[in-house]
Amino acid sequence: MDKVVTSAADAVADIPDGATIAVGGFGLCGIPSVLIDALLEAGTTDLEAVSNNCGVDEWGLGRLLFQKRLRRMISSYVGENKEFARQYLHGELEVELTPQGTLAERMRAGGSGIPAFYTATGVGTQVAEGGLPWKYDADGNVVVSSPPKETKVFSTAEGDKEYVLEEAIVADFGLVRAWKGDRHGNLVFRQSARNFNPLAAMCGRITIAEVEHLVEPGEIDPAEVHTPGVYVQRVVELTAEQAADKRIEKVTTRPRPAGDALVDDAATHGLGG
Repeated sequence: MDKVVTSAADAVADIPDGATIAVGGFGLCGIPSVLIDALLEAGTTDLEAVSNNCGVDEWGLGRLLFQKRLRRMISSYVGENKEFARQYLHGELEVELTPQGTLAERMRAGGSGIPAFYTATGVGTQVAEGGLPWKYDADGNVVVSSPPKETKVFSTAEGDKEYVLEEAIVADFGLVRAWKGDRHGNLVFRQSARNFNPLAAMCGRITIAEVEHLVEPGEIDPAEVHTPGVYVQRVVELTAEQAADKRIEKVTTRPRPAGDALVDDAATHGLGG
């Protein structure tokens, strides 16, 4: 089945107001920026986004956030996004902060048909006991808190140990960015851009992939496929300009040592992809 659609705008046209979207990426690495911009142009609002973080103030999910298109975030990191922190603390955005590994497993479980799982992460803290502030009012009072979660003791090699039950995440739509993909939706992610993308693709009921390099079916070695096409319903081929438009959160450099013929070392914060 050829899953290629003509444009990003067409690919996101049926995402309704109030939908839950799982979005791949980590920081600005591997984010589906073209699909995010298409959602912005479509005017879609009141969205719940499931993503490791919310981009930065003017790129990625931060663009939707800045326009007040997000009502709720399930994420593990506020990071460099000052507008994210401001909206959260001023009661304009509900935020369910989740340990990063737990968030990844909740998404994977959702795509695997597993409704919930037990984990040791968060036991003995507000993650399990409840009371984490999800939403404030304009005066800084907590108006929505996380509920307590079920816990259970299991026997392990180290003795009895307590675990907390975490529920899976299934999103209405998954938005991801792949380095390579074919017309059947088989995807390959490059290096650190793999991050949360396979998980977002798995947990979306309808997953849309923007692809930097579109190839024909059979041109990808099956052993190299990270996300099989069964998880992907729509593919958007990016232009060369769109594929090259990748941002880095922070860039720092150090002077080249005297006599060193190599270019200056560059380090990226948050992974550049």
